[in-house]
Amino acid sequence: MAGHYYEELVEGWHVAHAITRTVTETDNILITTLTHNPQPLHLDAEYAGQTEFGRVVVNSIFTFGLMVGVSVGDTTLGTLVANVGFDAVKFPKPVFVGDTLRTETTVIERRESKSRPNAGIVVFEHRSFNQRGEEVASCRRTALMQRRPA
Repeated sequence: MAGHYYEELVEGWHVAHAITRTVTETDNILITTLTHNPQPLHLDAEYAGQTEFGRVVVNSIFTFGLMVGVSVGDTTLGTLVANVGFDAVKFPKPVFVGDTLRTETTVIERRESKSRPNAGIVVFEHRSFNQRGEEVASCRRTALMQRRPA
């Protein structure tokens, strides 16, 4: 199993995920249309070209989803009970088609569950960077994690 149990996820545990991903135009168009987001900044090259960005900006929902998704294999795959929440979601720099993103995860907090003796709560901080090392996204994910079976 790729994911880690609650006992293994101690504060300060850090992983630089091996998976990187170059964002494509198809990625951006699919997420934008699947979520019924009509924002021309994501869909209209002529419009986006007239903005301060000078080109189409990738939908932040894709950036967020990719950041969290890339982390799953190294953190919660098969050991997650449920995601409890996402906090402090930030996008300090825009993402553009052609950017290659990498993600890092750090455990910043953990505590035992008061209602589930077979689980614990872990707070992950995810951070994604583009090919220039600029941070493009971050969030805190609170997850209810399985304890190691007895």
